[in-house]
Amino acid sequence: MAEYKAPLRDMRFVLNEVFKASELWASMPRLADVVDAETADAILEEGAKLTARELAPLNRSGDEEGAHWDNGDVTTPAGFKKAFATYAEGGWVGLSGNPKYGGLGMPKMLSAQFEEMMYSANNSFTLYPTLTTGACMALNAHASQEICETYLPNMYAGVWSGSMCLTESHSGTDLGLIHTKAEPQNDGSYRVTGTKIFITAGEHDLTENIIHLVLAKLPNAPKGPRGISLFLVPKRLVNEDGSLGESNDVSCGSIEHKMGIRASATCVMNFDHALGYLIGEVNKGLTAMFTMMNYERLSIGIQGLGCSEMSYQNALEYAKERTQGRAATGATQPDKAADPILEHPDIRRMLLNIKATTEAGRAFSTYVAKQLDLAKFSDNADEKASADALSALLTPLAKAFFTDVGLENCIQGQQIFGGHGYICESGQEQLVRDVRIAQIYEGTNGIQALDLLGRKTVANGGKFFTAFAREVKGFVESNNTKTMAEFVTPLSKALGNLERVTFWVINKAANHPNEIGAASVEYLHVFGYTAYAYMFALMAKTAQDQLTAGTEEESFYLGKLSTARYFYKRLLPRIHSLTEIVISGADPLFELSNDQF
Repeated sequence: MAEYKAPLRDMRFVLNEVFKASELWASMPRLADVVDAETADAILEEGAKLTARELAPLNRSGDEEGAHWDNGDVTTPAGFKKAFATYAEGGWVGLSGNPKYGGLGMPKMLSAQFEEMMYSANNSFTLYPTLTTGACMALNAHASQEICETYLPNMYAGVWSGSMCLTESHSGTDLGLIHTKAEPQNDGSYRVTGTKIFITAGEHDLTENIIHLVLAKLPNAPKGPRGISLFLVPKRLVNEDGSLGESNDVSCGSIEHKMGIRASATCVMNFDHALGYLIGEVNKGLTAMFTMMNYERLSIGIQGLGCSEMSYQNALEYAKERTQGRAATGATQPDKAADPILEHPDIRRMLLNIKATTEAGRAFSTYVAKQLDLAKFSDNADEKASADALSALLTPLAKAFFTDVGLENCIQGQQIFGGHGYICESGQEQLVRDVRIAQIYEGTNGIQALDLLGRKTVANGGKFFTAFAREVKGFVESNNTKTMAEFVTPLSKALGNLERVTFWVINKAANHPNEIGAASVEYLHVFGYTAYAYMFALMAKTAQDQLTAGTEEESFYLGKLSTARYFYKRLLPRIHSLTEIVISGADPLFELSNDQF
């Protein structure tokens, strides 16, 4: 198995050259004094060292050992506690946290690169701090100042951690069905009772306290999702002076035995009249929870991206070293019994599929993170509103497309290894198992597709989509030159196709509501490949500019152009078959009666 090395050159290319992040940050007063190019580069360098030295070496051993449950107590695999202490001491938990409470205040464009490193190095470990990051975000946005002052500093410091307790055995996507109850007390607190399942990092030994954010319903609350409130329920109670008190009535009933991410504790959590505190407004729990969902869903999408990168590094190293057969054009290593398998077209096809989609995904994750940063930090009301709309549109796309492609890329990496990819030593079978969950949790990819097409597109008549299309058209018009024609011409055609299929569904759905669900998954993929084409056009333009200006890194930029050409010629054409599926309509799905299945 290859030793993980963060793709720092490509990360810097995307962050600094394509999106000119430091110029963007300098234009926003709330970021200008927080981060600049030098600070960002130092963070990336240190992040690369941390992930390669501390996290990646624990990936396989953590998978083999797994998390342990013993009478309610959960212990993480050997080495995890020490690595987490190192991680916390470095300030990484609070990387994007509010500086008012001890966070570093870094933008999402930067933290997205670090998250990719984390997921590439060790999926299971990464889930512990990212759950804390999400919980902190909800508290920072909706909790009282007193609660923020009490909890956020220790959470940012990694002394305490967080979890999100949403799912129940009968209530997954449809959270309106939850049974967990919260009873108001005379002192303004609440007593929370219920059982939650599939709770990542619900119990573990990495921190001295765990702060659970729990969705529950008050007595006589409205039915359905309008009656859900959000509560902070600590594992251990916190005294008035900030010290830890006695244990709360919270327990871990068991942990799940899973296909992958085995070192991540996925818990059944029992709340038995546990003391809790309301976060945000009564019956507005989903609003509070969804404050962080765009960030969390992008993070899970990046899990697919990180696994793709690790799959590429593994498979490329193997393809260069493994010798089998001869190149079709004649022996490239005639002094040896066989040539490297990298000489074979099908191996190159799989490697280029992984490379191209990973590089496009890295650019797209940065692009979506840019919208989140603009929505959060911009002082321009119009810019802020536009970015908020784009992030709402593109977050479900990123979550689902990154992870669908991520599984495909991990399987292709495994295929390159042949039989060696099926055994543990290569590391590829673990990647396949680990990345699979990313298509399921934080909202299954089918739900993300429905969100993209139904709520974010059809429901507003394509308003959000039109804003994205307008931006792409602007780029095409500004770069309709001889040197860029090979990219902007097919990009324009792909966008035109996406526009046609978008408004086909909008028009059809007016009288046939099943058309949205029937088209949603394939539509998301048409959108995904088109968005990737836009990313490669942006990268190609940047590469051409650098080559024209003269550069000592000619090979890097020429390689970027070659990868862009591969994407346009071999991957972008997938949109045509997907489009045909979309416009076939919903009728083929409903020709069979239920009893004919």
